[in-house]
Amino acid sequence: MNNILSIFRKELKSYFNSPVAYIVITVFLLISGWFFSTNFFLMGQATVRTALSVIPLIFIFFIPAITMRSIAEEKKSGTIELLVTMPTKDMDIILGKFLAGLVLLTIAIMFTLTYALTASMLGNLDGGPTFGGYLGLLLMGSIYLSIGLFASSMTENQITAFIISFLIIFVFFMLDKVLIFVPGPLVSSFEYLSVDYHFNSLLRGVIDTRDIIYFISMTAFMLVLAGRSLESRKW
Repeated sequence: MNNILSIFRKELKSYFNSPVAYIVITVFLLISGWFFSTNFFLMGQATVRTALSVIPLIFIFFIPAITMRSIAEEKKSGTIELLVTMPTKDMDIILGKFLAGLVLLTIAIMFTLTYALTASMLGNLDGGPTFGGYLGLLLMGSIYLSIGLFASSMTENQITAFIISFLIIFVFFMLDKVLIFVPGPLVSSFEYLSVDYHFNSLLRGVIDTRDIIYFISMTAFMLVLAGRSLESRKW
């Protein structure tokens, strides 16, 4: 646990010692804020549902930008070898970097709570869908972060890591939107594997244990893949 926390602190500090975190968070807030203000002031609806439903689209670009350097840069600079010579396991590195990314993501999401506060002050905010939406964003973000780490562990090039993670995330996001082209027996499987399908369930205010299990199991699976990918350098 101490190894994980050490890597977590190092990674989190690296985010805020460079302009990356500030630029990414600022762009994220500008885009999500535009959708919130458009819905709130022009349409006169006291809801954050529109903004919350758009954020998953932003995540497709936002999270690969966070994770693309996590391991790829360590490999390119050779510092990954310094990490593994310390008494740390490969999964310690993956988990430490995952937790740092999750904290950065949580900070970005917390800034959007001002939208919910504004809506609650000027109208009747529906608490159930709002809570479910924010919970869904954190769980969805966890899966995307783990995918980003997996992609970053596969290459030394940050741009390549960004493209790989973007493509994988995009596929999982689109699975429930191409069901019309899927053979009947496979429809339920494609729908269940879709990240956006489970997120929309939470966004409706329905906290279903099947959705929670999906998010947790998918995150764990992708983190294990990232760990195995990092270990592959020894083979």
